[in-house]
Amino acid sequence: MKVFNTATGRKEEFIPVSPGRVGIYACGMTLQSEPHMGHMRTFVSFDAIRRYLMYAGYEVIFVSNFTDIDDKIIEKARERGVDWREIARENEERFRRGAAALNLLSPTHQPRATQHIQEIIELISKLLEKGHAYEAGGTVWFRVRSFASYGKLSGKPVEELVGGARVEPDPSKEDPADFALWKGAKPGEPYWYSPWGKGRPGWHIECSAMSAHYLGQPFDIHGGGSDLIFPHHENEKAQSEAAEGKEFARYWLHCGLLQMGGEKMSKSTGLYFSMDAALSEFDPMALRLYFLKHHYRSPLNFTEEALRDASSAWDNLRGAFALSRSVPEIKEFSPPVASRLKGFSEAMEDDFNTPRALAECFGLASEAKSSSGAEREERLAALALMMSVLGFRVENEGLSELAEDLLSLIVGLRAELRARKEYDLSDRIRENLSRLGITLEDTPGGTVWRR
Repeated sequence: MKVFNTATGRKEEFIPVSPGRVGIYACGMTLQSEPHMGHMRTFVSFDAIRRYLMYAGYEVIFVSNFTDIDDKIIEKARERGVDWREIARENEERFRRGAAALNLLSPTHQPRATQHIQEIIELISKLLEKGHAYEAGGTVWFRVRSFASYGKLSGKPVEELVGGARVEPDPSKEDPADFALWKGAKPGEPYWYSPWGKGRPGWHIECSAMSAHYLGQPFDIHGGGSDLIFPHHENEKAQSEAAEGKEFARYWLHCGLLQMGGEKMSKSTGLYFSMDAALSEFDPMALRLYFLKHHYRSPLNFTEEALRDASSAWDNLRGAFALSRSVPEIKEFSPPVASRLKGFSEAMEDDFNTPRALAECFGLASEAKSSSGAEREERLAALALMMSVLGFRVENEGLSELAEDLLSLIVGLRAELRARKEYDLSDRIRENLSRLGITLEDTPGGTVWRR
């Protein structure tokens, strides 16, 4: 298996820190606003990566955080006249609803920054002791030039990084490049007690503290959107390695940005499409397909037309995938089908190339439609396996076993009515099921139903 490591700028053989076990930290949402499609592109991509590693036999410890305190959350709370925790709670719930709809596996650990204040304080104290940080007026700053390899992850010298980035202006800083580890509290702001007075953690330090708490150091994969390479991940890497004197993360994986009108999808620019809006208009699995049809590292230009195209592609795939639910599991496959499975694995082991993997799925679905009997069942069984590895959900998942049995019985009775050409009654069954949110689809291989 090979992965593209941002830190080296090339594909490398994937060798975990501990054989058979993979630790992943994927930077989660800052909860100042609702999630948009740009956020979800990253989380769907890492969900597919995680699922394939599990399929490949690894025990995967997956950590993704919530940043539930920062300047933007505090400002949003002031604007609305509510407690800052209310803003964080609302947006966390929105994210969880969307994650469930898109069939994201729940993280092994999903901590909030405010749950790890003690670990953050301990890490900052270690940096102060080693001379990599200094305190000024209740704020603690990281001394960037004390860390010789700063800029290695983003591949740029400190001067260029500082010149092109937003820095925190403050007369108490020794150097414009220095960044806050602990922010002294201003009047009316939430705070926690620390050895340096009342305050709250800076953005970067929380991820260093939480990743080490759950995964140790070094761990295997650190990732997020490519917009996090600098300053967030560069700063995380610097402070963690300065504190511990050893490697922070072995591989850095970054998702290409979702763009609108040639610019990064972002709330700050007003160019964004909310997750809730997308889910209200499109099948969640069509959205998942939209993301995975593109390689996770590639920038992706968002248009509603592209979502409609993905919906059509999902419609073509869904029938065969739904039929595969009733096919018994097959342990050994014939050479043509085994070749498809091999192509799928080779694609995923080449830096998680989901577009190539999906091509094998579409090929199997097409072959299943044109075959019959045991040959057809074998192709459907392989399709079910590959689609589940990519995280696609069977349409009737979530219904009770009794409800599924009743629906299967109704669909079977309707098939008998159609065979006897009693179309009026069979159409009444279809219409009544439609009012209950169940759609019937008559295909050459039989009738399938979906919610």
